[in-house]
Amino acid sequence: MSRPRMNVPTPVIGAPDPQVLGAFYAKLLDWNVVEHEADWVAIKAPEGTCGITRHGMSFQREQHWVRPVWPAVPGQQQTTMHLDISVDDLEASIAWALELGAILAEFQPQKQNRVMLDPAGNPFCLGEWEG
Repeated sequence: MSRPRMNVPTPVIGAPDPQVLGAFYAKLLDWNVVEHEADWVAIKAPEGTCGITRHGMSFQREQHWVRPVWPAVPGQQQTTMHLDISVDDLEASIAWALELGAILAEFQPQKQNRVMLDPAGNPFCLGEWEG
């Protein structure tokens, strides 16, 4: 059997409140909210944006949400994924994320980027990578 065509049009992130998390990432990234329902929010990058997320991201309500623990602790809710966000100015980007409600994680495994926690507790990394 040959491999069928597959594509990832948008990552979907579970959240206790998709409106809060969608608004956070839309403002953090300067993206637009394109769908807004009680249990679903979709955001999209401006035209001309490169990378997988040029199609956007979505946030879906998880009724039984359990906040993940960072760093991982045996027997505690684990992080299932995280976003790497490429930035031009790491310190300014950290300050912006903090202003919007992110938390700088206590544990920082690398010096060249920073692990942040979004309002739902999901870790995301800010770094000066090519993006």
